[in-house]
Amino acid sequence: MPTDAPTDTSQRTHDLVIAANRLPVDRVVDADGTQSWRTSPGGLVTAMEAVMKGREGAWVGWAGETGEAPAPFVENGLHLHPVPLSQQEVTDYYEGFSNDTLWPIYHDVIVPAGFHRSWWQAYRTVNERFARAVADVAAQGATVWIHDYQLQLVPELLRAMRPDVRIGWFNHIPFPPVELFAQLPWRGGILEGLLGADYLGFQRSADAQNFVRACRQVLGLTTKGDTVTVPGTGSRRARVVRASAVPISIDSAGLEALAMTPAVQERAAAIRASLGSPKVVLLGVDRLDYTKGIRHRLKAYEELLAEGAIKPPDVTFVQVATPSRERVAAYRQLRTEVETTVGRINGQYGELGVAAIHYLHHSYPREEMAALFQAADVMLVTPLRDGMNLVAKEYVTCRHDEGGALVLSEFTGAWHEMHQAFVCNPHDIEGLKQTILRAIHTDAKDKRRIMRALRRRVSEHDVQLWAKRFLEALATAPERPSAKDRATS
Repeated sequence: MPTDAPTDTSQRTHDLVIAANRLPVDRVVDADGTQSWRTSPGGLVTAMEAVMKGREGAWVGWAGETGEAPAPFVENGLHLHPVPLSQQEVTDYYEGFSNDTLWPIYHDVIVPAGFHRSWWQAYRTVNERFARAVADVAAQGATVWIHDYQLQLVPELLRAMRPDVRIGWFNHIPFPPVELFAQLPWRGGILEGLLGADYLGFQRSADAQNFVRACRQVLGLTTKGDTVTVPGTGSRRARVVRASAVPISIDSAGLEALAMTPAVQERAAAIRASLGSPKVVLLGVDRLDYTKGIRHRLKAYEELLAEGAIKPPDVTFVQVATPSRERVAAYRQLRTEVETTVGRINGQYGELGVAAIHYLHHSYPREEMAALFQAADVMLVTPLRDGMNLVAKEYVTCRHDEGGALVLSEFTGAWHEMHQAFVCNPHDIEGLKQTILRAIHTDAKDKRRIMRALRRRVSEHDVQLWAKRFLEALATAPERPSAKDRATS
């Protein structure tokens, strides 16, 4: 069972500390019993891996295994400090409160949220453990960068332990309107936890505004523009917390270099050949999550087949659905629904040796994904709600040939940066069908012009610029309210 005792305070401390639910690595055990660590898949890890290059720092997170945590270790020059979680805490803090309470509320309540006091208590307990772990490894005056919705209480908990450090928090998912956020019985505690930070970064301006508005309406705090005034209590002085948009991006230069390697380009050609060399390859790449709009996408595709607007073998659809949170009931139900739909479509519209849909329920390494992106004529990024969606940026980066077309949901953070894409409302099935057809049939010259604009935007606003903007905003965040704000707080 995990212990809440602090780690050895004689260990090395760091000027930059990252805190996230997971460490950026997974343990791998080979057939002969040899153990090693492998970089984890996922947008956060990929983004922060690029950010941490050339920066010496520590990363605090869960190693992915229940029970006693591994001892701190160094991997690829990064000092990793595992935080222990028991199986019950994984059930209550992670699967429960994080993904069955917060995730639905923060994604427009696409499925109902569950409210359980035991889950909230586990969430508090684990956040306290993370805060202590960060406090142990942060040097005097260190910069601490906390990530995402699983750790929303850490900023205030850490501030109480270490008022000397600079605290930033970044939200990788949407932050909901106050009308949805207010459903949370523990809404005040979450806001107070976040207000322990000096600076809060969000994917979209609307998310930052939702947070500021929640502080005003739920906590009754004074707000002005993108700032919230936190009154002083006891010996603690009044503070000003800033919240603004800093949209995340990718390591575009590194991914483009990978995509241009002969091995990846050869693999892309092999993928198309293995699919029967169709005229058009449609591609979806998502975690198997109800927010990603996979069922809506399949419905649109099935109707296009039924109407004869497209048909195999000229057109085929590849859907990569990475396994996700399979212990949560809503995700198990989603998998059943998706696989049932795929089977029905293939049974009705496929032929011997010609599948209408190629459904792949596992993850792939970056090299394979880069090849898939180059093999796809139309990329379908159609979530019902998404903080950013880095797949859209990865696709256009891999299309160094300026080919392809991106169909993009207007409910992604990416849409705010990539207006030139073929934009859709995934709830509008008829509109989604017409957008897919436009992406297929638009003149190649016009599609190249669109792709050039998308690629330029992503390359100019890469992950390094994102990190630079966030850290600069954190370094310059206001510390004290003005005399006028103090008078009205």
